[in-house]
Amino acid sequence: MWHQVNEIGKDVMNISAAHPEGIHLIGYSQGGLIGRAILEAFPQHNVHTFISLSSPQAGQYGTQFLHLFFPSLACRTAYELFYSTVGQHTSVGNYWNDPHHQGLYFNYSRFLPYVNGERRSGNGSSYKAGVARLRRMVLIGGPDDGVITPWQSSHFGYFNEMEDVIDFRERSAYVDDLFGLKTLDEQRKLKVITVNGVNHLSWHRNISVIDKYIVPFLD
Repeated sequence: MWHQVNEIGKDVMNISAAHPEGIHLIGYSQGGLIGRAILEAFPQHNVHTFISLSSPQAGQYGTQFLHLFFPSLACRTAYELFYSTVGQHTSVGNYWNDPHHQGLYFNYSRFLPYVNGERRSGNGSSYKAGVARLRRMVLIGGPDDGVITPWQSSHFGYFNEMEDVIDFRERSAYVDDLFGLKTLDEQRKLKVITVNGVNHLSWHRNISVIDKYIVPFLD
């Protein structure tokens, strides 16, 4: 994931330089997580609006979409693959967030704990500055997604160890404002949108979603 963030981030910064008036950044699925990490890793960006479209912002704990590549992968044992040196060379492994193995998550995950401020790196303070710089963050997701698990991860909500979904405003990443989400919310720059009846493969090509929930924010 860091490789993708750095490579695409350079392109975003080049586009930013060509448009000093400001740009919008939209990321779908894994792309939304990459987009948010770009904001953090390149805090001098001039992104005005960031739209995250059905993205695993708080992590992923579901294997349905992985069965094409790992036919026998089970959710309960996937940590054995992803929380390893080999597993961390896969993008999914970088944001696999097993609520039952949080110790391994913090020990092995090279990406998500850092971009969510749960572990500090040398760039921790600049990460928060990159998010707070936004004029608006829009989080879009819905209960019929079928891939992002839990679907509330698209809104930064996530499972506790009992697999109950905790609202993002009750999670420590928000309460302690670890990466700037609370700052945006308190400044009324955060928009959280739930859309029913849209499956994961349809978000980016659903005309209704685009017209109602994306275009109005592209001023």
